[in-house]
Formats: sequence, structure tokens, C-alpha cells
Amino acid sequence: MTDATLATATLTHCARCGSQLAPKLLVCPACHTLVHAERLKQLAADAQAAETAGDVTAALERWREAISLLPPYSPQYPIISARIAALGKHVPSLEQTRQREKEEKVRSRFGNGKLGGILGAIAVVLLKAKWVIVLLLTKMKLLLLGFSKLGTLLSMLATIGVYWAMWGWPFAVGFVLSIYVHEMGHVSALRRYGVRAGAPMFIPGVGAFVRLGEALHSDWENAMVGLAGPLWGLAATVASYAAYLATDRPIFAAIAHSAAWLNLFNLLPVWQLDGGRGFAAMSRTHRLVAAGAVLAAFGVTHDGLLLVVGGVGAAMAFGKPSSDPDARVAAYYVALAWALAGLSYLAAPVAQAAHALR
Repeated sequence: MTDATLATATLTHCARCGSQLAPKLLVCPACHTLVHAERLKQLAADAQAAETAGDVTAALERWREAISLLPPYSPQYPIISARIAALGKHVPSLEQTRQREKEEKVRSRFGNGKLGGILGAIAVVLLKAKWVIVLLLTKMKLLLLGFSKLGTLLSMLATIGVYWAMWGWPFAVGFVLSIYVHEMGHVSALRRYGVRAGAPMFIPGVGAFVRLGEALHSDWENAMVGLAGPLWGLAATVASYAAYLATDRPIFAAIAHSAAWLNLFNLLPVWQLDGGRGFAAMSRTHRLVAAGAVLAAFGVTHDGLLLVVGGVGAAMAFGKPSSDPDARVAAYYVALAWALAGLSYLAAPVAQAAHALR
């Protein structure tokens, strides 16, 4: 139970007028005071302290908890919503700034001399290595999360069973794991933006989804959470193709090709697919450029899926543009599309041969 839920569950009388409160009320019906006024003050102070310390994820968690204790019509609600949107857009840059500050601090300890410069450079390399190791361990810990959830594990096994019947267990296990990695990309991004999210649930024969514990408050956050799935999916695809190159076993190429195709499909800019979330943060010009880049990839690879993604993207370009578009989203989208298209193209001949042998 979160602090917000606990507070809602235990407050039964208004602190100001003493009126009895129904469960989950946010405003006293008698005196119109915010029920969780004291908790909101504490959350605001904690969020500001976290911002000052440079811990943007902790700050976002506090602001999100605060906004969950406010009615949407309150004057504080749009202010906090705007704060969440602004902080969310700077999560990566703040993390990078903190890392650079640590590196500069390490360098300064060794002085400006020649020997000091060499020792400082070595120390920075070690610091970067430590950061990479911690990052990898953190991601590995997150990837193991789903296996500790019975619902995720059972639905995953059921999905493996469906694909096992069609293509055999090696492909089924590899393909379902690539879907799992894709979904955990969404979970990682949500947590990075301070949003509660559960482990993914699988729908046999269809795919998987992640339940959001809270709403997102900007097009940027929505896009970054959406595109994190194909980004992690790209990593799974690279791992599968690398396994093929290392072992020369066609099954790994087949998994890589299918994983790349699945993630490309998710870049379709429609409905709640990841591409739709990305397009929601673009201007019309950005969308046309992104669609054109995907169609250019089709011209190189002749993969029909790219023609569909690019064609739908061109059509969707004329929909309502984002009120706060960002060219970085378009660049991110195009880079993912080209990388996935390239891996799909490389793995396709081996994958087709592997399937033909079945």
C-alpha cells in the first residue's frame, strides 16, 4: 500500500472542521478543505529537496503521489502536472549531468599535472566501468522481476505453449523472452519517470501488456515510455543475432528476425501501439520526416512491413500535432526503425531457411 492509499484509507474526519469523510474523498464536502493538505505539504517539500539533490526520479515519485491526492479541478493540479511534465523531459540530461560532475570531481582530486592527469583519466575510466556494471546489474535485477510474479510466469508459460505447438520449443522460448524484454523496457521507463507499474502479463497468441499505476502527464513521457519497448526489444534482437553469429545455429537468427519484426510492428503509429505514443509527441513535419525515413528503409530492404509502417505514418502525419513537439522523439523513432529494419534484413534469409526445414 502506498502512502497516498494509506492516507486515504485512514482519514475519516476533516482535520479542519471535523466532518466525517467518505473513503477516498479528496475535498471535505463541508468546508471544502483539501483532505490531505498536510501530506501534500510534506510531499512538496520532499519533492523539492529531491530536485535540489538531483534525484529527479525521486522528485517525480513525490509529485505523482501529490497529484493523486488532488482533485483535477483544484488550482494546484495543473501546476503540479506541469512540473511533472517539465521534470520528465529532463530525466536523461540530469542523470548525465550528475555523472559528468562525479567525473570532474574525481579528476580534480589528482591535480592538473601530467601524472595527475594520467591518474585522473584512469580513475574516470574505472568510475565509468563501475557505472556500467551497476547499470547492468540494475537492469538484470529488473528483468528478473517478472519471474517472481505468478501471473506473469503462468501467462508466459501459456504463451510459450501456443508458439511451441506451431514452431517448436526453442523458438517459442526465445520469442516469448524477446516479448518479455520488450515489455520490461516499458516497466523500466515508467519507473524512471516515477510511475508505479506492475510486471507484464501475457495473452497467449496475442502478446503482452503492462498495467500503469498512474497517468502520464506529457507527450514526452508518453513517447519515451512507448519507445522504450522497441529499444529494449532491439537489445534482445541484437543478443539473438549475436548468438547466431557466435554459434552458427539458425534458430537464433529466426528468433532475431521475429523479434525485429515484432518491434517494427509496434512502431506503427496507431492506437496505443508504441509508434502511436511516439507520433503523439511530434509535429506534422516531424511525422512526415519519420514516415519518409521508414519508407526509405523499405526502399533498401523491401520489407513489406516497413511500407505499411511508413504509409500509415504518412497518413497519420496530418492528425492533431503535439502541443509541445520535440525533434528528439522523431530522431529516436527513426533510429529504432532503421536499426530494427537492418537486423530483420540480415537475419531474414537464415530465418526463412530455418523455418523451411521444419
